[in-house]
Amino acid sequence: MIVVTVVFHVAGLGVLSEMAGRLGGGSRSRSVVVFLARLGIVALLAVVLHGLESFAWAAAYLWLGALPSLRQATLVSLGAMTTYGSSGIALARQWQLMGALEALNGMLLFGLTTAFLFAIVQKLWPHRPRDGGV
Repeated sequence: MIVVTVVFHVAGLGVLSEMAGRLGGGSRSRSVVVFLARLGIVALLAVVLHGLESFAWAAAYLWLGALPSLRQATLVSLGAMTTYGSSGIALARQWQLMGALEALNGMLLFGLTTAFLFAIVQKLWPHRPRDGGV
């Protein structure tokens, strides 16, 4: 699951990067409002990626019989993925390590997203000098 979600996440971030370059006509706009709108759209879509990956973990919990309902599996998965973990619902004893691995996976995915958003800000920031200087 970790490998699948990391590969899916990187592919999704690649698509978002391409989209971010196209939003607003593809050229760097000098408008802060346009920049914030582009960044907001990219951030929202990155959250959707995290949601899809959390749902994949929830589906795995359900398929394995680790939890009895999709609602519980989704809640546990979101708690583990975000390392929030206080849903009050526990995985069956034999699946508890899987929850910890999902938390590790979440840290990796959030780290990738953080680096990606930083790169997007650097790429799209409207007041960057044109000569490449800092």
